[in-house]
Amino acid sequence: MTYAALLLCAGYGTRMGALTAETPKPLLDIAGRALLDPLLDQLDGLPGLGSIHIVTNRRHAPAFSAWADERKGSLRAELILHDDGSTSNGDRLGAIGDLEFVLGRLPEIPDGALVAAGDNILRFGLDRFWRRFRDTGHTRILALEEKDKARLRRTGVLRLDGDRVVELLEKPEEPPSQWASPACYCLDRAALAGVGAYLGNGGPRDEIGRYIAHLVDRHDVRAFRLRGERLHVGHPQELDRAREILAKEPVITSTGEELHRGTD
Repeated sequence: MTYAALLLCAGYGTRMGALTAETPKPLLDIAGRALLDPLLDQLDGLPGLGSIHIVTNRRHAPAFSAWADERKGSLRAELILHDDGSTSNGDRLGAIGDLEFVLGRLPEIPDGALVAAGDNILRFGLDRFWRRFRDTGHTRILALEEKDKARLRRTGVLRLDGDRVVELLEKPEEPPSQWASPACYCLDRAALAGVGAYLGNGGPRDEIGRYIAHLVDRHDVRAFRLRGERLHVGHPQELDRAREILAKEPVITSTGEELHRGTD
C-alpha cells in the first residue's frame, strides 16, 4: 500500500497584501518558523506515509526550494516540490486543478493520501485521524467542533448522520451544524482517481472543499469529529493572532479529543 501527503501551496495570498509580495503565505514566519513547518512535522511522523508532495507556483518555487533544502535532512519521508507553472493570480490552476496536476506527476495514484492546504496550523495530533483512515479505508475528513457562528460562516461546514457526511457547505450564511471542515482530508484511491473526471465535467477548479462536496454524493465519506484548535491564516489579522499565540504557547496542545465513535 502506498500513502502520500499532498499539500496545496500554489495560491498567491492576495488577501495578505504586501506580506506575500516576496514570501509565499505558507512560508511566512510565525514564532521563528514557517507557517507550514508544524504541519510538515506532524505528517512526517505518520505511519506508512512515504512521501510529502508540495505544489507551488512558478513565482514562489525558488523560495520553496530554499526552504525544502533546509528541511529535507530532518525528514523521514521524501519531500518533493512541484511547480505548477502559473505566474500570477490570473492564471493559477486553483486548488483542485493543482490536486489534479500533482496527481498527474506521480508514478501512480496512491492507495490513499492526506490532502491539506498550507495555511492552517492544527494544534492537535493527526495520528488517530490518519490511523482511522488506514484502518477503515473510508475517505475521511476532519470535523472540528466550532461554536462561533461567525467563524463557521468563513469555512466549510458539515451536516452529519452519525459519522457519515451528508453534506458539505462552503461558507454558509446559516451554518447547519457546529462541525467545521478545515482543508485536511484523507482520500482513498477512488476519490483521488476521480479528480480528473470531476474537472473534465466542468467542476469548479478552486476551493478544495467543492470537490469534497462532490464526493459526498458519490462516495462513502466519513467524518472524524474532534475538539481541537486550528489557526487559519487567511488575512493579516489572523497572522497577527497566530504569531501572538504561538510566541507564548506550543503549537501542539493536545492529541485532540475525539467526540464520536462510529460503527466503522
